[in-house]
Amino acid sequence: MGAGGRMSNPVNGEKKPNPDPLQRVPYQKPPFTVGDVKKAIPPHCFNRSVIRSFSYVVYDLTIASIFYYLANNYIALLPSPLAYVAWPVYWICQGCVLTGVWVIAHECGHHAFSDYQWLDDTVGLVLHSALLVPYFSWKYSHRRHHSNTGSIEHDEVFVPKLKSGVRSTARLLNNPPGRILTLLVTLTMGWPLYLMFNVSGRYYDRFACHFDPNSPIYSKRERAQIFISDAGILTVLYVLFRLAMTKGLTWVLTMYAGPLLVVNGFLVLITFLQHTHPSLPHYDSTEWDWLRGALATIDRDYGVLNKVFHNITDTHVAHHLFSTMPHYHAMEATKVIKPILGEYYQFDGTSIFKAMYRETKECIYVDKDEEVKDGVYWYRNKI
Repeated sequence: MGAGGRMSNPVNGEKKPNPDPLQRVPYQKPPFTVGDVKKAIPPHCFNRSVIRSFSYVVYDLTIASIFYYLANNYIALLPSPLAYVAWPVYWICQGCVLTGVWVIAHECGHHAFSDYQWLDDTVGLVLHSALLVPYFSWKYSHRRHHSNTGSIEHDEVFVPKLKSGVRSTARLLNNPPGRILTLLVTLTMGWPLYLMFNVSGRYYDRFACHFDPNSPIYSKRERAQIFISDAGILTVLYVLFRLAMTKGLTWVLTMYAGPLLVVNGFLVLITFLQHTHPSLPHYDSTEWDWLRGALATIDRDYGVLNKVFHNITDTHVAHHLFSTMPHYHAMEATKVIKPILGEYYQFDGTSIFKAMYRETKECIYVDKDEEVKDGVYWYRNKI
């Protein structure tokens, strides 16, 4: 059993919790191949349905429209004390639903929405642009993340620091108030800082930015589509500007910016917790291979939000193994691959609030162990 998770008994489906959620998972090459894992998954799990995929878009946008209608027409009618409570409630609820929309657009970037690449890119561009995400820019950097997961040299996001790379400010923040401040800054500013300045991303020898077609993140053949992503963002910003002129800046901030802040926070939190855990190994080029890197991820439990987020939270291991699989088949696939992955499958059901604080405390940098071979790194917190 891996990472304090649950592993289904192949015979009777019984689930047994690991008493130690921080137990390290195996770092050796697994006794199975990705082909072995794929054979266990029913073939229909890899089928992409245009109608079914669009049904989730329509469902999410319908719920978002209902929340918009209620907030736009009724919150202003509430007495002041209730209105001050109602707005944050709207931001949270709408932000959760729009995070689901974000996940569907992310699925388009993986060509998991339909069998038609042009349709996936069109839907993804529209949905992501509406949420101020540069679709093609992030699609390509995220693809490289999937190609290099677990590599301390080539992974694209939440790349752990080596001990030698830890800044002196880390000592000042290595206490409860400092960790809370770190979390607040990460959840509110982490996403735009990553897009604009590659904060928490891999090292490049020059300035890297998701909005720059000449950024070292992209190859020459990808540069034209970065312009398209930028055009999508500029179009949405222009629409927001016109709305601010017509309805007022306060309207734009309360109706759009509030939920978007929640979306960005969940995006960062979900990604952080999927790839940051005391039990997870990282590898340098002497040890890294794609399968071990893909397995250096962890499924989490967000309760009812698992469904709202289209199970990107609790089927992430399967997603890293088979990223073109639609989200609506991922739960079925996860159940059947657990017995094959065995100790290599990782799940941690720790409360999300507790986990985000614990990982901020325990996972400051990575380093080697004396008893473990060179090339394998584990999280540390002693600085």
